[in-house]
Amino acid sequence: MNKKHFVKQHRKNWNDLESLLLLLRRKQHQTAENIHLFNQLYQKAAQNLSYATTYFPNEDITAYLNELVGKSHNHLYQEQHSSGRQIKQFFSRDMIQLLSEQWKFVFFAMLLFTLGGIGAFISVINDPVNLYSILPASIAQAVDPSSLGSHDGQVDSSYMSASIMTNNIQVAFLAFAGGITFGILTGYVLMYNGIIVGALAGLFWSHGMTYEFWAYIVPHGMIELTAIFIAGGAGLLMGYKLLVPGRYSRGYQLKLQAVRSVKLLLGTIPLFILAGIIEGFITPAALSLQFKYLVACTTVIGLMVYVLVGKLLWTVKPSLD
Repeated sequence: MNKKHFVKQHRKNWNDLESLLLLLRRKQHQTAENIHLFNQLYQKAAQNLSYATTYFPNEDITAYLNELVGKSHNHLYQEQHSSGRQIKQFFSRDMIQLLSEQWKFVFFAMLLFTLGGIGAFISVINDPVNLYSILPASIAQAVDPSSLGSHDGQVDSSYMSASIMTNNIQVAFLAFAGGITFGILTGYVLMYNGIIVGALAGLFWSHGMTYEFWAYIVPHGMIELTAIFIAGGAGLLMGYKLLVPGRYSRGYQLKLQAVRSVKLLLGTIPLFILAGIIEGFITPAALSLQFKYLVACTTVIGLMVYVLVGKLLWTVKPSLD
């Protein structure tokens, strides 16, 4: 059977299965008749996938069926789990799996940020005046190393925390959405933010206040930058798949990678919330610099434990499910 005849013969069943999936997600449509029909269509689609994998392994239709059968299987699986358990599974296992699969793009996002930071740092320590050509005027004119810490404990922490979280999530979303531009906008966002941090670090270095500067950056920065690198990695992954789609069409790659990238982006939200709380309540608080560095070390250890434990769960649990 050729591909054209195969698609024509089974297309209606696939469309019915997709429509039924949408219906069954609404509790009021989960009737015995619909569930029985869903099981029948799911089994037929699984058989079609097996056939397509054998005879059309590199065609879009095989990728489509793989996704359709996957969604159908997930629906059957999810019906057996509560929402709370699904959320727990996502953050304890699925998120780690996604990171393990896409770590190269997350690393490359970190590399772009670092390159921007190093370049700006070297430029400013060689000539502090360069700060005004690198940073936006609103930032360059407002920074005064001698006043660092002078307002500790005098800010509205709740308002600052909310503002910071909003801004950071916007940066992450822009880095993620930039993937649609083949990753060009994502790369720009990452390097631009690296340049800002690097230029400020160079300014405080030239004033002999590096220790003090990083004490106000790293407590929230370790978590915040990790989240931005993950979101940036998701955008770079999408851009790469659009640029080099492989054996699938760009349209299919966009659809597939957008889903994966959105999951990565959603996984960063708790990190941004935690970073915003630290940046709003601990960073500007009248606390010793040593304590702020201790908070930074704690966040790094926490992130490492989360990844290691999640990796262990991802490795062990599949055999138990």
